[in-house]
Amino acid sequence: MTTSETEAAPGPRITPLETPFSPSQHALLERMMPPGVPPIALFRTFVRNEPMTDAMHGWGSYELSRRLSVPLRTREIVIDRVTARLGCEYEWGVHVAFFADAAGFTPQQVRSLVDGTADDPCWDDDDRAVVRLVDSLIDTADLAHDVWRDAASRFSDAQLLDLLLLTGWYHAIAFAANAARVPLERDAPRFADVREQSSDLAGGRRR
Repeated sequence: MTTSETEAAPGPRITPLETPFSPSQHALLERMMPPGVPPIALFRTFVRNEPMTDAMHGWGSYELSRRLSVPLRTREIVIDRVTARLGCEYEWGVHVAFFADAAGFTPQQVRSLVDGTADDPCWDDDDRAVVRLVDSLIDTADLAHDVWRDAASRFSDAQLLDLLLLTGWYHAIAFAANAARVPLERDAPRFADVREQSSDLAGGRRR
């Protein structure tokens, strides 16, 4: 259980900026969001440090672009698993809201990424290897030989490097969002939503 799940958050420790933004803040935020979409709270928090946000933008854009060598589905398994394992409800919710459908996740897979394991029957062998890779990195800051061997049999060297750095990048994002107490987005799902669905499903099977 993480601090963010056990400690009541009184509010943001670093308050996200609100409009009106300065011209430089507006330009940064506009670059970070799809056209016509208001900037999310995380970016409005980051933009309090404009040089940092500007530097982050290039790498963050790469991680979410088609230049990344792994498919969107694999990318989102990594991001959702990292953020769920670290109790980062904010970033997990944003990615489930924006990308779960595009990734083709079933409700069972969304739940598994929050509370399940790589051995859950909802995963095929390729997806299972990705979940194990993320869990090993979070648990040990390394990959056990069998985890590496399995991943290396499925992904190229370039893809393995992307998976490792993607895991680390969202580890950093989770640290920042958790510690700054970034407020949850209004329309994003919550961990409780998938846990309630899981309880409802279990109850239905018992009846």
